[in-house]
Amino acid sequence: FKRRHSRLINSSRLLYQEYSDVVLNKAIQSQKRVDSFAEDIESSFPSSPRLRRKVLSPQDSYFQRLSVSSNASLWQDIPMIRGSRILLNMSRDEQKLQEAKFELIMSEASYLRSLNVAVDHFQRSAELQAMLTNQERQWLFSRLHDVRDVSASFLFDLEEKFEEDMFTFHVCDVALKHAPEFRRVYLPYVTNQTYQEQTFQRLLNGNAGFQQVLERLESDPVCQRLSLKSFLILPFQRITRLKLLLQNILKRTRPGSEEEVQATQAYDALEKLIKDCNENVQRMKSTEELIYLSQKIEFECKIFPLISQSRRLVKCGELTALDFSTLSPKWKVTTRPIYLHLFNDCLLLSRPKEGGRFVVFDHAAFSDVRGEKCEMKLHGTNKNVFRLFLLPNYQGQRVEFLFRTETHSEKLRWISALAPPRGELDLLECPDAPQVQCIKTYKARENDELALEKADIIMVMQYSNDGWIEGVKLSDRERGWFPSEHVELISSKHARQKNLKEEQRVKNAKQQVFCKK
Repeated sequence: FKRRHSRLINSSRLLYQEYSDVVLNKAIQSQKRVDSFAEDIESSFPSSPRLRRKVLSPQDSYFQRLSVSSNASLWQDIPMIRGSRILLNMSRDEQKLQEAKFELIMSEASYLRSLNVAVDHFQRSAELQAMLTNQERQWLFSRLHDVRDVSASFLFDLEEKFEEDMFTFHVCDVALKHAPEFRRVYLPYVTNQTYQEQTFQRLLNGNAGFQQVLERLESDPVCQRLSLKSFLILPFQRITRLKLLLQNILKRTRPGSEEEVQATQAYDALEKLIKDCNENVQRMKSTEELIYLSQKIEFECKIFPLISQSRRLVKCGELTALDFSTLSPKWKVTTRPIYLHLFNDCLLLSRPKEGGRFVVFDHAAFSDVRGEKCEMKLHGTNKNVFRLFLLPNYQGQRVEFLFRTETHSEKLRWISALAPPRGELDLLECPDAPQVQCIKTYKARENDELALEKADIIMVMQYSNDGWIEGVKLSDRERGWFPSEHVELISSKHARQKNLKEEQRVKNAKQQVFCKK
Protein backbone atom coordinates (compact mmCIF):
# COMPACT_ATOMS: atom_id res chain seq x y z
CA PHE A 1 0.00 0.00 0.00
CA LYS A 2 1.06 3.56 -0.71
CA ARG A 3 1.78 5.41 2.52
CA ARG A 4 2.46 9.00 3.43
CA HIS A 5 1.75 11.40 6.26
CA SER A 6 -1.88 12.38 5.77
CA ARG A 7 -2.58 16.10 5.76
CA LEU A 8 -6.17 15.53 6.82
CA ILE A 9 -5.98 12.79 9.42
CA ASN A 10 -5.07 15.16 12.26
CA SER A 11 -6.99 18.17 10.99
CA SER A 12 -9.65 17.39 13.60
CA ARG A 13 -9.26 16.02 17.13
CA LEU A 14 -12.47 14.02 16.77
CA LEU A 15 -12.28 10.26 16.47
CA TYR A 16 -14.69 8.76 13.94
CA GLN A 17 -17.22 7.70 16.58
CA GLU A 18 -17.70 11.32 17.66
CA TYR A 19 -17.23 12.81 14.19
CA SER A 20 -19.91 10.51 12.78
CA ASP A 21 -22.31 11.43 15.58
CA VAL A 22 -21.80 15.16 14.93
CA VAL A 23 -22.39 14.75 11.19
CA LEU A 24 -25.52 12.62 11.67
CA ASN A 25 -26.95 15.13 14.15
CA LYS A 26 -26.42 17.85 11.54
CA ALA A 27 -28.24 15.68 8.98
CA ILE A 28 -31.17 15.31 11.39
CA GLN A 29 -31.35 19.07 11.90
CA SER A 30 -31.10 19.65 8.14
CA GLN A 31 -34.08 17.35 7.53
CA LYS A 32 -36.09 19.25 10.13
CA ARG A 33 -35.38 22.53 8.33
CA VAL A 34 -36.66 21.25 4.99
CA ASP A 35 -40.16 22.25 6.14
CA SER A 36 -39.36 25.53 4.42
CA PHE A 37 -37.62 25.38 1.05
CA ALA A 38 -36.08 28.79 1.62
CA GLU A 39 -34.75 27.70 5.02
CA ASP A 40 -33.26 24.60 3.42
CA ILE A 41 -31.32 26.69 0.93
CA GLU A 42 -30.08 29.16 3.50
CA SER A 43 -29.22 26.69 6.25
CA SER A 44 -27.21 24.33 4.07
CA PHE A 45 -24.41 26.88 3.68
CA PRO A 46 -23.35 30.20 5.16
CA SER A 47 -25.37 33.09 3.72
CA SER A 48 -22.33 34.62 2.05
CA PRO A 49 -19.03 33.15 0.89
CA ARG A 50 -17.37 36.28 2.25
CA LEU A 51 -17.87 35.68 5.98
CA ARG A 52 -15.01 37.05 8.07
CA ARG A 53 -12.17 34.57 8.49
CA LYS A 54 -8.53 34.78 9.42
CA VAL A 55 -6.69 35.91 6.30
CA LEU A 56 -3.63 33.93 5.25
CA SER A 57 -1.08 34.97 2.69
CA PRO A 58 -0.57 32.97 -0.53
CA GLN A 59 2.75 31.78 0.91
CA ASP A 60 1.05 29.88 3.73
CA SER A 61 1.19 26.13 3.29
CA TYR A 62 -1.72 24.04 2.17
CA PHE A 63 -1.83 22.38 5.59
CA GLN A 64 -2.00 25.74 7.38
CA ARG A 65 -4.77 26.91 5.07
CA LEU A 66 -6.74 23.72 5.70
CA SER A 67 -6.20 23.64 9.44
CA VAL A 68 -7.95 26.99 9.83
CA SER A 69 -11.17 25.30 8.80
CA SER A 70 -10.66 22.04 10.67
CA ASN A 71 -13.48 22.64 13.14
CA ALA A 72 -16.11 23.31 10.49
CA SER A 73 -15.03 20.54 8.10
CA LEU A 74 -16.72 22.38 5.23
CA TRP A 75 -15.08 22.58 1.85
CA GLN A 76 -15.98 26.23 1.31
CA ASP A 77 -14.53 27.17 4.71
CA ILE A 78 -11.03 26.54 3.37
CA PRO A 79 -9.75 30.12 2.98
CA MET A 80 -8.45 29.77 -0.56
CA ILE A 81 -11.89 28.38 -1.58
CA ARG A 82 -13.89 31.01 0.29
CA GLY A 83 -12.08 33.96 -1.19
CA SER A 84 -12.11 32.70 -4.78
CA ARG A 85 -14.01 33.89 -7.82
CA ILE A 86 -14.67 30.27 -8.76
CA LEU A 87 -16.84 29.80 -5.66
CA LEU A 88 -18.79 32.97 -6.42
CA ASN A 89 -19.53 31.66 -9.91
CA MET A 90 -20.70 28.27 -8.67
CA SER A 91 -24.40 27.48 -8.34
CA ARG A 92 -25.77 26.26 -5.00
CA ASP A 93 -26.16 22.75 -6.45
CA GLU A 94 -22.52 22.70 -7.55
CA GLN A 95 -21.43 23.85 -4.09
CA LYS A 96 -23.54 21.13 -2.45
CA LEU A 97 -21.94 18.52 -4.68
CA GLN A 98 -18.41 19.58 -3.69
CA GLU A 99 -19.39 19.68 -0.01
CA ALA A 100 -20.76 16.13 -0.26
CA LYS A 101 -17.50 14.94 -1.81
CA PHE A 102 -15.40 16.78 0.78
CA GLU A 103 -17.41 15.16 3.57
CA LEU A 104 -16.47 11.74 2.21
CA ILE A 105 -12.76 12.69 2.36
CA MET A 106 -12.90 14.25 5.83
CA SER A 107 -14.91 11.36 7.26
CA GLU A 108 -12.41 8.86 5.85
CA ALA A 109 -9.59 10.79 7.56
CA SER A 110 -11.45 10.65 10.88
CA TYR A 111 -12.19 6.94 10.34
CA LEU A 112 -8.52 6.18 9.69
CA ARG A 113 -7.58 8.06 12.84
CA SER A 114 -9.85 5.77 14.87
CA LEU A 115 -8.54 2.68 13.08
CA ASN A 116 -5.01 3.69 14.05
CA VAL A 117 -6.07 3.73 17.70
CA ALA A 118 -7.83 0.36 17.31
CA VAL A 119 -4.78 -1.30 15.75
CA ASP A 120 -1.82 0.44 17.43
CA HIS A 121 -3.28 0.94 20.90
CA PHE A 122 -5.48 -2.17 21.32
CA GLN A 123 -4.62 -4.89 18.81
CA ARG A 124 -0.85 -4.46 19.19
CA SER A 125 -0.90 -4.04 22.96
CA ALA A 126 1.56 -6.56 24.44
CA GLU A 127 -0.51 -6.67 27.64
CA LEU A 128 -3.70 -7.50 25.80
CA GLN A 129 -1.98 -10.00 23.50
CA ALA A 130 -0.73 -11.89 26.57
CA MET A 131 -4.33 -12.36 27.75
CA LEU A 132 -5.50 -13.97 24.49
CA THR A 133 -4.98 -17.26 22.69
CA ASN A 134 -4.20 -17.17 18.96
CA GLN A 135 -7.78 -18.15 18.17
CA GLU A 136 -9.19 -15.45 20.46
CA ARG A 137 -6.98 -12.83 18.80
CA GLN A 138 -8.26 -13.91 15.40
CA TRP A 139 -11.91 -13.83 16.45
CA LEU A 140 -11.62 -10.55 18.36
CA PHE A 141 -9.66 -8.48 15.87
CA SER A 142 -10.05 -10.50 12.66
CA ARG A 143 -8.38 -8.57 9.79
CA LEU A 144 -8.60 -5.15 11.39
CA HIS A 145 -5.05 -4.23 10.35
CA ASP A 146 -5.98 -5.01 6.70
CA VAL A 147 -9.03 -2.77 7.02
CA ARG A 148 -6.73 -0.02 8.32
CA ASP A 149 -4.28 -0.45 5.41
CA VAL A 150 -7.07 -0.26 2.83
CA SER A 151 -8.44 2.89 4.46
CA ALA A 152 -4.96 4.47 4.42
CA SER A 153 -4.52 3.70 0.73
CA PHE A 154 -8.03 5.01 -0.05
CA LEU A 155 -7.40 8.27 1.83
CA PHE A 156 -4.03 8.69 0.09
CA ASP A 157 -5.72 8.61 -3.33
CA LEU A 158 -8.57 10.85 -2.17
CA GLU A 159 -6.13 13.48 -0.93
CA GLU A 160 -4.16 13.36 -4.17
CA LYS A 161 -7.35 14.01 -6.14
CA PHE A 162 -8.30 16.83 -3.82
CA GLU A 163 -4.92 18.54 -4.08
CA GLU A 164 -4.87 18.27 -7.89
CA ASP A 165 -7.97 20.47 -8.12
CA MET A 166 -9.55 21.71 -4.90
CA PHE A 167 -12.48 23.27 -6.76
CA THR A 168 -13.75 20.47 -9.00
CA PHE A 169 -12.14 17.34 -7.50
CA HIS A 170 -13.79 13.93 -7.96
CA VAL A 171 -14.00 11.07 -5.45
CA CYS A 172 -16.36 8.46 -6.94
CA ASP A 173 -13.78 7.21 -9.44
CA VAL A 174 -11.41 6.66 -6.50
CA ALA A 175 -14.10 4.76 -4.55
CA LEU A 176 -14.81 2.60 -7.60
CA LYS A 177 -11.12 1.84 -8.03
CA HIS A 178 -10.85 0.73 -4.38
CA ALA A 179 -14.11 -1.29 -4.38
CA PRO A 180 -12.34 -4.67 -4.91
CA GLU A 181 -10.07 -3.93 -1.93
CA PHE A 182 -13.10 -2.98 0.18
CA ARG A 183 -14.63 -6.36 -0.67
CA ARG A 184 -11.38 -8.22 0.11
CA VAL A 185 -11.16 -6.89 3.69
CA TYR A 186 -14.69 -5.94 4.74
CA LEU A 187 -16.43 -9.18 3.72
CA PRO A 188 -14.37 -11.43 6.05
CA TYR A 189 -14.32 -8.80 8.83
CA VAL A 190 -18.09 -8.33 8.86
CA THR A 191 -18.73 -12.07 8.43
CA ASN A 192 -16.67 -12.65 11.60
CA GLN A 193 -19.08 -10.41 13.56
CA THR A 194 -20.85 -13.25 15.41
CA TYR A 195 -17.57 -14.80 16.63
CA GLN A 196 -16.24 -11.37 17.55
CA GLU A 197 -19.24 -10.53 19.74
CA GLN A 198 -19.26 -13.95 21.42
CA THR A 199 -15.51 -13.85 22.08
CA PHE A 200 -15.63 -10.32 23.49
CA GLN A 201 -18.51 -11.16 25.83
CA ARG A 202 -16.89 -14.41 26.97
CA LEU A 203 -13.58 -12.67 27.75
CA LEU A 204 -15.34 -9.83 29.54
CA ASN A 205 -17.35 -12.20 31.74
CA GLY A 206 -14.82 -14.96 32.32
CA ASN A 207 -11.33 -13.47 32.12
CA ALA A 208 -10.53 -11.08 34.98
CA GLY A 209 -7.06 -10.32 33.57
CA PHE A 210 -8.55 -9.31 30.22
CA GLN A 211 -11.03 -7.02 31.95
CA GLN A 212 -8.30 -5.29 34.00
CA VAL A 213 -6.02 -4.73 31.00
CA LEU A 214 -8.94 -3.48 28.94
CA GLU A 215 -9.92 -0.94 31.61
CA ARG A 216 -6.35 0.43 31.65
CA LEU A 217 -6.20 0.68 27.86
CA GLU A 218 -9.62 2.35 27.59
CA SER A 219 -8.68 4.93 30.24
CA ASP A 220 -5.76 6.17 28.09
CA PRO A 221 -6.45 9.71 26.71
CA VAL A 222 -5.84 8.47 23.15
CA CYS A 223 -9.20 6.64 23.37
CA GLN A 224 -11.09 9.82 24.33
CA ARG A 225 -13.21 7.79 26.79
CA LEU A 226 -14.35 5.40 24.05
CA SER A 227 -14.52 1.62 24.57
CA LEU A 228 -12.76 -1.11 22.60
CA LYS A 229 -16.16 -2.33 21.43
CA SER A 230 -16.87 1.05 19.80
CA PHE A 231 -13.63 0.66 17.82
CA LEU A 232 -14.31 -2.94 16.81
CA ILE A 233 -17.70 -2.10 15.26
CA LEU A 234 -16.33 0.82 13.21
CA PRO A 235 -15.87 -1.17 9.97
CA PHE A 236 -19.53 -2.29 10.08
CA GLN A 237 -20.64 1.31 10.50
CA ARG A 238 -18.20 2.78 7.99
CA ILE A 239 -19.00 0.55 5.04
CA THR A 240 -22.71 1.40 5.42
CA ARG A 241 -21.95 5.09 5.88
CA LEU A 242 -19.66 5.10 2.84
CA LYS A 243 -22.50 3.77 0.71
CA LEU A 244 -24.78 6.56 1.95
CA LEU A 245 -22.11 9.20 1.28
CA LEU A 246 -21.77 7.94 -2.30
CA GLN A 247 -25.55 7.96 -2.60
CA ASN A 248 -25.61 11.56 -1.38
CA ILE A 249 -23.05 12.52 -4.05
CA LEU A 250 -24.97 10.63 -6.74
CA LYS A 251 -28.15 12.59 -5.96
CA ARG A 252 -26.27 15.82 -6.68
CA THR A 253 -24.39 14.88 -9.87
CA ARG A 254 -25.55 16.21 -13.22
CA PRO A 255 -27.78 13.65 -14.98
CA GLY A 256 -26.00 12.04 -17.92
CA SER A 257 -22.52 13.17 -16.80
CA GLU A 258 -19.47 10.92 -16.48
CA GLU A 259 -19.42 11.72 -12.77
CA GLU A 260 -22.97 10.40 -12.44
CA VAL A 261 -21.89 7.13 -14.09
CA GLN A 262 -18.90 6.77 -11.73
CA ALA A 263 -21.01 7.63 -8.68
CA THR A 264 -23.65 5.08 -9.72
CA GLN A 265 -21.09 2.33 -10.29
CA ALA A 266 -19.32 3.03 -6.97
CA TYR A 267 -22.63 3.14 -5.11
CA ASP A 268 -23.74 -0.12 -6.73
CA ALA A 269 -20.45 -1.83 -5.79
CA LEU A 270 -20.85 -0.79 -2.13
CA GLU A 271 -24.52 -1.78 -2.14
CA LYS A 272 -23.66 -5.28 -3.40
CA LEU A 273 -20.85 -5.60 -0.86
CA ILE A 274 -23.16 -4.67 2.03
CA LYS A 275 -25.80 -7.10 0.75
CA ASP A 276 -23.22 -9.91 0.64
CA CYS A 277 -21.95 -8.97 4.11
CA ASN A 278 -25.48 -9.07 5.53
CA GLU A 279 -26.25 -12.37 3.81
CA ASN A 280 -23.06 -13.95 5.19
CA VAL A 281 -23.85 -12.77 8.72
CA GLN A 282 -27.46 -13.92 8.39
CA ARG A 283 -26.36 -17.31 7.02
CA MET A 284 -23.98 -17.91 9.92
CA LYS A 285 -26.54 -16.78 12.46
CA SER A 286 -29.25 -18.96 10.89
CA THR A 287 -27.02 -22.04 10.82
CA GLU A 288 -26.24 -21.62 14.53
CA GLU A 289 -29.95 -21.13 15.32
CA LEU A 290 -30.91 -24.25 13.35
CA ILE A 291 -28.24 -26.39 15.00
CA TYR A 292 -29.42 -25.21 18.43
CA LEU A 293 -33.10 -25.78 17.60
CA SER A 294 -32.46 -29.23 16.15
CA GLN A 295 -31.24 -30.27 19.60
CA LYS A 296 -34.35 -28.84 21.28
CA ILE A 297 -37.09 -29.95 18.87
CA GLU A 298 -38.70 -33.38 18.55
CA PHE A 299 -41.51 -34.38 16.22
CA GLU A 300 -44.64 -36.33 17.09
CA CYS A 301 -45.78 -35.88 13.48
CA LYS A 302 -43.96 -36.45 10.19
CA ILE A 303 -40.27 -35.63 10.65
CA PHE A 304 -38.28 -33.54 8.19
CA PRO A 305 -34.63 -32.41 8.40
CA LEU A 306 -34.49 -29.02 10.10
CA ILE A 307 -30.97 -27.93 9.10
CA SER A 308 -30.73 -26.47 5.61
CA GLN A 309 -28.37 -23.88 4.09
CA SER A 310 -31.26 -21.89 2.61
CA ARG A 311 -33.48 -21.94 5.71
CA ARG A 312 -33.56 -19.02 8.11
CA LEU A 313 -35.68 -18.18 11.14
CA VAL A 314 -38.08 -15.28 10.49
CA LYS A 315 -39.94 -15.12 13.81
CA CYS A 316 -40.64 -17.29 16.83
CA GLY A 317 -42.54 -17.03 20.08
CA GLU A 318 -45.12 -18.50 22.40
CA LEU A 319 -48.76 -17.61 21.76
CA THR A 320 -52.01 -18.51 23.48
CA ALA A 321 -54.40 -20.62 21.39
CA LEU A 322 -58.10 -20.02 22.07
CA ASP A 323 -60.49 -22.96 21.72
CA PHE A 324 -64.24 -22.41 21.83
CA SER A 325 -66.59 -25.11 23.05
CA THR A 326 -69.77 -24.99 20.94
CA LEU A 327 -71.49 -27.38 23.37
CA SER A 328 -71.67 -24.66 26.01
CA PRO A 329 -74.45 -22.09 25.56
CA LYS A 330 -72.02 -19.30 26.58
CA TRP A 331 -69.19 -20.35 24.21
CA LYS A 332 -66.75 -21.39 26.91
CA VAL A 333 -63.15 -20.47 25.99
CA THR A 334 -60.22 -22.73 26.89
CA THR A 335 -56.60 -21.77 26.31
CA ARG A 336 -53.35 -23.62 25.65
CA PRO A 337 -49.80 -22.43 24.90
CA ILE A 338 -48.46 -23.07 21.39
CA TYR A 339 -44.98 -22.12 20.23
CA LEU A 340 -44.50 -21.00 16.63
CA HIS A 341 -41.23 -21.24 14.70
CA LEU A 342 -41.70 -19.39 11.42
CA PHE A 343 -38.96 -19.98 8.84
CA ASN A 344 -38.69 -18.55 5.33
CA ASP A 345 -39.94 -21.87 3.90
CA CYS A 346 -42.10 -23.49 6.63
CA LEU A 347 -43.98 -23.04 9.92
CA LEU A 348 -43.68 -25.37 12.91
CA LEU A 349 -46.34 -25.52 15.67
CA SER A 350 -45.15 -27.01 18.94
CA ARG A 351 -46.11 -27.67 22.51
CA PRO A 352 -43.50 -26.06 24.79
CA LYS A 353 -41.87 -28.40 27.31
CA GLU A 354 -39.57 -27.92 30.30
CA GLY A 355 -35.94 -27.04 29.64
CA GLY A 356 -36.73 -25.00 26.55
CA ARG A 357 -37.72 -28.06 24.52
CA PHE A 358 -40.51 -28.29 21.93
CA VAL A 359 -42.69 -31.09 20.57
CA VAL A 360 -43.86 -30.36 17.02
CA PHE A 361 -47.43 -31.52 16.40
CA ASP A 362 -48.10 -29.79 13.07
CA HIS A 363 -46.26 -28.01 10.28
CA ALA A 364 -46.87 -26.53 6.84
CA ALA A 365 -45.01 -24.94 3.96
CA PHE A 366 -44.71 -21.14 4.23
CA SER A 367 -46.59 -20.73 0.95
CA ASP A 368 -49.58 -22.55 2.56
CA VAL A 369 -49.71 -20.32 5.67
CA ARG A 370 -51.88 -17.23 6.15
CA GLY A 371 -52.41 -14.87 9.06
CA GLU A 372 -55.48 -12.62 9.25
CA LYS A 373 -56.98 -10.10 11.62
CA CYS A 374 -59.89 -11.42 13.63
CA GLU A 375 -63.08 -9.37 13.47
CA MET A 376 -64.72 -11.22 16.38
CA LYS A 377 -65.51 -9.01 19.36
CA LEU A 378 -64.08 -10.74 22.40
CA HIS A 379 -64.24 -9.48 25.97
CA GLY A 380 -61.84 -9.49 28.88
CA THR A 381 -58.25 -10.43 28.14
CA ASN A 382 -59.00 -11.87 24.68
CA LYS A 383 -58.41 -8.66 22.72
CA ASN A 384 -55.24 -9.03 20.65
CA VAL A 385 -56.28 -12.00 18.54
CA PHE A 386 -55.63 -13.16 14.97
CA ARG A 387 -56.43 -16.20 12.85
CA LEU A 388 -53.82 -18.57 11.48
CA PHE A 389 -54.68 -20.81 8.53
CA LEU A 390 -52.70 -23.81 7.26
CA LEU A 391 -53.91 -24.32 3.67
CA PRO A 392 -53.14 -27.22 3.96
CA ASN A 393 -50.91 -28.67 6.68
CA TYR A 394 -48.41 -31.52 6.16
CA GLN A 395 -51.32 -34.01 6.06
CA GLY A 396 -53.15 -32.11 3.34
CA GLN A 397 -55.84 -30.85 5.73
CA ARG A 398 -57.10 -27.30 6.19
CA VAL A 399 -56.45 -26.25 9.80
CA GLU A 400 -57.41 -23.02 11.58
CA PHE A 401 -56.15 -21.56 14.85
CA LEU A 402 -57.20 -18.50 16.84
CA PHE A 403 -54.26 -16.96 18.70
CA ARG A 404 -54.01 -14.30 21.39
CA THR A 405 -50.90 -12.17 21.88
CA GLU A 406 -49.83 -10.15 24.90
CA THR A 407 -49.66 -6.85 22.98
CA HIS A 408 -51.18 -5.21 19.94
CA SER A 409 -47.75 -4.88 18.29
CA GLU A 410 -47.08 -8.63 18.62
CA LYS A 411 -50.39 -9.35 16.90
CA LEU A 412 -49.55 -7.04 13.97
CA ARG A 413 -45.99 -8.36 13.76
CA TRP A 414 -47.18 -11.95 13.44
CA ILE A 415 -49.73 -11.06 10.78
CA SER A 416 -47.05 -9.15 8.86
CA ALA A 417 -44.52 -12.00 9.18
CA LEU A 418 -47.09 -14.52 7.93
CA ALA A 419 -47.96 -12.42 4.86
CA PRO A 420 -46.85 -13.65 1.39
CA PRO A 421 -43.50 -12.31 0.11
CA ARG A 422 -43.78 -8.73 -1.12
CA GLY A 423 -42.23 -7.27 -4.25
CA GLU A 424 -40.00 -4.19 -4.08
CA LEU A 425 -41.93 -1.15 -2.99
CA ASP A 426 -42.40 1.58 -5.61
CA LEU A 427 -41.85 4.72 -3.56
CA LEU A 428 -43.61 7.01 -6.01
CA GLU A 429 -46.81 5.01 -5.58
CA CYS A 430 -46.89 6.06 -1.90
CA PRO A 431 -46.63 9.88 -2.06
CA ASP A 432 -48.92 10.39 0.93
CA ALA A 433 -47.46 7.68 3.17
CA PRO A 434 -46.11 9.01 6.49
CA GLN A 435 -42.33 9.26 6.90
CA VAL A 436 -40.20 9.35 10.03
CA GLN A 437 -36.54 10.14 10.68
CA CYS A 438 -34.35 8.20 13.10
CA ILE A 439 -33.05 10.40 15.92
CA LYS A 440 -31.59 7.60 18.07
CA THR A 441 -29.79 4.47 16.84
CA TYR A 442 -31.73 1.22 17.25
CA LYS A 443 -30.14 -2.23 17.16
CA ALA A 444 -32.55 -4.94 16.00
CA ARG A 445 -33.15 -7.56 18.70
CA GLU A 446 -35.43 -9.90 16.77
CA ASN A 447 -35.39 -11.10 13.17
CA ASP A 448 -38.44 -9.09 12.12
CA GLU A 449 -37.04 -5.80 13.47
CA LEU A 450 -35.34 -3.03 11.51
CA ALA A 451 -31.93 -1.75 12.62
CA LEU A 452 -31.77 2.06 12.43
CA GLU A 453 -28.96 4.58 12.30
CA LYS A 454 -29.32 8.28 13.04
CA ALA A 455 -30.75 10.29 10.11
CA ASP A 456 -32.28 7.22 8.38
CA ILE A 457 -35.55 8.10 6.62
CA ILE A 458 -38.26 5.45 6.94
CA MET A 459 -41.63 5.22 5.17
CA VAL A 460 -44.30 4.10 7.65
CA MET A 461 -46.42 1.09 6.67
CA GLN A 462 -48.42 0.73 9.91
CA TYR A 463 -48.52 1.74 13.58
CA SER A 464 -49.38 -0.34 16.63
CA ASN A 465 -51.20 1.24 19.58
CA ASP A 466 -48.36 0.35 21.96
CA GLY A 467 -45.49 2.30 20.42
CA TRP A 468 -44.17 0.18 17.54
CA ILE A 469 -43.94 1.06 13.84
CA GLU A 470 -43.49 -1.08 10.74
CA GLY A 471 -41.60 0.74 8.02
CA VAL A 472 -39.36 0.60 4.97
CA LYS A 473 -36.00 2.39 4.91
CA LEU A 474 -35.83 4.60 1.83
CA SER A 475 -32.09 4.06 1.38
CA ASP A 476 -32.14 0.27 0.95
CA ARG A 477 -35.85 -0.79 0.99
CA GLU A 478 -35.28 -2.94 4.11
CA ARG A 479 -38.53 -3.58 5.98
CA GLY A 480 -39.16 -4.23 9.67
CA TRP A 481 -40.42 -3.05 13.06
CA PHE A 482 -38.89 -0.54 15.47
CA PRO A 483 -39.90 1.44 18.60
CA SER A 484 -41.52 4.82 17.92
CA GLU A 485 -39.35 6.62 20.51
CA HIS A 486 -36.34 6.24 18.19
CA VAL A 487 -37.89 8.36 15.42
CA GLU A 488 -39.61 11.67 14.75
CA LEU A 489 -42.43 12.30 12.31
CA ILE A 490 -41.64 14.31 9.17
CA SER A 491 -44.67 16.58 9.05
CA SER A 492 -43.87 18.59 5.91
CA LYS A 493 -45.35 17.24 2.67
CA HIS A 494 -42.63 19.10 0.77
CA ALA A 495 -39.92 17.32 2.79
CA ARG A 496 -41.52 13.91 2.20
CA GLN A 497 -41.79 14.52 -1.55
CA LYS A 498 -38.17 15.68 -1.65
CA ASN A 499 -37.04 12.48 0.08
CA LEU A 500 -38.96 10.32 -2.39
CA LYS A 501 -37.63 12.20 -5.41
CA GLU A 502 -34.04 11.86 -4.21
CA GLU A 503 -34.40 8.09 -3.78
CA GLN A 504 -36.08 7.81 -7.17
CA ARG A 505 -33.17 9.78 -8.64
CA VAL A 506 -30.77 7.05 -7.46
CA LYS A 507 -32.98 4.30 -8.88
CA ASN A 508 -33.24 6.06 -12.26
CA ALA A 509 -29.46 6.56 -12.41
CA LYS A 510 -28.87 2.84 -11.80
CA GLN A 511 -31.35 1.91 -14.53
CA GLN A 512 -29.69 4.29 -16.99
CA VAL A 513 -26.14 3.13 -16.26
CA PHE A 514 -26.71 -0.62 -16.10
CA CYS A 515 -29.29 -0.85 -18.89
CA LYS A 516 -26.70 0.59 -21.31
CA LYS A 517 -24.33 -2.31 -20.68
